[in-house]
Amino acid sequence: MLCTDGTARMTSFQRVLVVGLVAFVSAVAGVFIGQVIVDQPRASETELHAQLHERLELTAEQQARLEQIETDFAARHRALEQEMRAANVRLAKAIQAEHGYGPEVTSAIDHSHQVMGALQKETLQHLFAMRDVLDPEQAKVFDGIVVKALTADAR
Repeated sequence: MLCTDGTARMTSFQRVLVVGLVAFVSAVAGVFIGQVIVDQPRASETELHAQLHERLELTAEQQARLEQIETDFAARHRALEQEMRAANVRLAKAIQAEHGYGPEVTSAIDHSHQVMGALQKETLQHLFAMRDVLDPEQAKVFDGIVVKALTADAR
């Protein structure tokens, strides 16, 4: 629709359509980010732990120590996953507020990356704590399992 001064003007319907489109894209982006960040590592961890128990002959003492490491890590992992979900909500709200790649979106992305980095660091510290429980021969097998799990998607 053209105004008397010759400029184009959006109708109410067009505005609603644009806002709806932005909200839809934001929701899809949030779901995608959530699946990529939160869901993938869990599958690798599960496979890693299954192989750890299947391929290594663990003593009762090693098993007990590993169970304690798992328990300690599970609490920290849950907290970081909750923080990641909160970061995704913050990002979605920023996208909804700015309707573009503005300073709020940039800040929310940076925060998400910080949380992802913290989760990755915790996971690696957890893996190294597990490795410390193993004897040298078990550690070699463990290293192979970890490398395979980390490179599975690269093949």
